[in-house]
Amino acid sequence: MMLAWPLILDANPDQRVDPPFVFIGLLPVILAVVLAEISEGGMDARVLAILGVLSAVNAVLRGVSAGTAGLELVFFLLILGGRVFGPGFGFVLGCTSLFASALMTAGVGPWLPFQMLVAGWVGMFAGLLPRRVTGRREIAMLIGYGILAAYAYGLLMNLWGWPFILGVEVPGQDSTELSYAPGAPLLENLHRFVLYTLLTSTGGWDTGRAITNALAIGLLGPAVLTTLRRAARRARVERR
Repeated sequence: MMLAWPLILDANPDQRVDPPFVFIGLLPVILAVVLAEISEGGMDARVLAILGVLSAVNAVLRGVSAGTAGLELVFFLLILGGRVFGPGFGFVLGCTSLFASALMTAGVGPWLPFQMLVAGWVGMFAGLLPRRVTGRREIAMLIGYGILAAYAYGLLMNLWGWPFILGVEVPGQDSTELSYAPGAPLLENLHRFVLYTLLTSTGGWDTGRAITNALAIGLLGPAVLTTLRRAARRARVERR
């Protein structure tokens, strides 16, 4: 509901549509979930140390790459960390990485809870990929997942802010066929949103993110996976 509210909101065409500020207040709730995951006993001190190191590295990588033209290096390490340490670790790593990078780059804003949540999902689903796949097939699987995750991340992040970035259609005023139309049928607004995403991010930012993920996992994935698995043997983490 945090992300899909524009598609499920029931509003009259002439009714004012305000941002869902209540969802912005969910940042402390997301942080509480992260802390609960850490404190439940699924991670020992060594895993927490690894979590801190990876979060710091991701924060630096995000600050260096800055997302220019979709060049974002934060996701490949997030995917590999989730793959090695499991979905719970991946979710926490996604949240802490985005939170730490936002503090470093002054990127704290109403978009941050959504970025943390979606990045957490990227790490979580990486940890849910089939465990029996190994070797080159594993790298190929992770590359495919990295490409899919890049487009999914862009799609979901577009969804929450689409009405405020492009504007809301108001009767009697200029608007575009891509604008959010309050009270319109679900399929009509979904059609508008898909067109908006295709024209604004799919061919640019999302594709750049997908290429970055694929290259980083393909070139660095084997070495990083070996390093993380060596560290995982000396630590304890429950895969949940």
